Amino acid sequence: MTAPRVPSTVKGLSLVSLFNDFASEMVYPLLPAFVTGTLGGGATLLGLLDGAADLTSAAVKVVSGRLADRPRWRGPLILAGYATAVLVRPLIAVAGAAWQVVGFRVIDRVGKGIRTPPRDALIAGVTIPELRGRAFGFHRAADHFGAVVGSLVAWYLLSRGVEVRQVIEWSVVPGVVAFLVLAVVLRGTRAVPPIPTPASATDAGGRIFWAPVLALTALVIFRVPEALLLLRLQDAGVAVALVPLVWAGLHVVRSASSYPGGWLSDRLGPRATVAAGGLLFAAVAVALGWAPVPAVAVASFLCLGLVAGLTESAERAMVARLAPVRTGRGFGLYHALTGAAALPAGLLFGWLYETMGGPVALAASAAGMTAAVTAWLIASPGVQERQST
Repeated sequence: MTAPRVPSTVKGLSLVSLFNDFASEMVYPLLPAFVTGTLGGGATLLGLLDGAADLTSAAVKVVSGRLADRPRWRGPLILAGYATAVLVRPLIAVAGAAWQVVGFRVIDRVGKGIRTPPRDALIAGVTIPELRGRAFGFHRAADHFGAVVGSLVAWYLLSRGVEVRQVIEWSVVPGVVAFLVLAVVLRGTRAVPPIPTPASATDAGGRIFWAPVLALTALVIFRVPEALLLLRLQDAGVAVALVPLVWAGLHVVRSASSYPGGWLSDRLGPRATVAAGGLLFAAVAVALGWAPVPAVAVASFLCLGLVAGLTESAERAMVARLAPVRTGRGFGLYHALTGAAALPAGLLFGWLYETMGGPVALAASAAGMTAAVTAWLIASPGVQERQST
């Protein structure tokens, strides 16, 4: 008997994400230096940058998720989401003040909010349940590999003397490629039959749905925003020109660990996999806060890539199992809640970083993450029980 494989639609969407993250990660690792150096912003504004963007994206995901339960809407929503990012992202280069960067970043994340629930619902819809962890892992691996390429291209351009603003402008090229590939993928998706949902399938409700989703939200609240982690690298002595290279290394680890993480989720379920990822983040936060030399800071930062490999696929596979009927709504709520949690996290840790220093902010994150993992282990047994039915 032939072993089940990742569907071609998932592979196509993975290629789209690869090019889109190629574009995105030419920009994102440069934002801390651009905001704090070129435009004169501070750490609190960096926290606001991530938090406000994710909060806006979260609100959009609620609506987008509900619309994604109408199969004919999924393609147009995904197209609109990627088009928004392609058009807006290069405009960051023309920003003359730090608040304008925040505004452009928010609009970019609106595009993410539009496309993410229908895309994840489509992946879940064309993949058999036993393979969803690996399908999401394959997608996340491609996404992170695109980030590797984008970061390396940004580093190369910077090392050749290209200005930060010009590097951001060049991000439009892979963004346009992503949009064109997406148009081809969605046109061919009509011929791909969705995996039929059993007539007896019902969405989880009440505590069975909300307890694990809220526990996942708590894991986000206590996570230091990545913009501040990049700033920590600079504070530890890593040169600005090398930050995109380190960022690329992070995504190499993320890409390499995503499919194995999805396989582990398919074998063990999300409970243990997500808990391991949360505890690993806490350990890395402590190490990064303590890091006495740039080499230790870089090594600690790269270990964060394993966290994504352990958690991203497991979380998405769990949501698909909790909401087998209204999958778009399930993903919309999940992405909305975890995205909304990024604003208080950004403001809290940005304030701690600016007033008490990076080591204190990272130590607080580690302590909170450990408590959140405990909450997850208490809240998530219902997920395992549902998987075994």
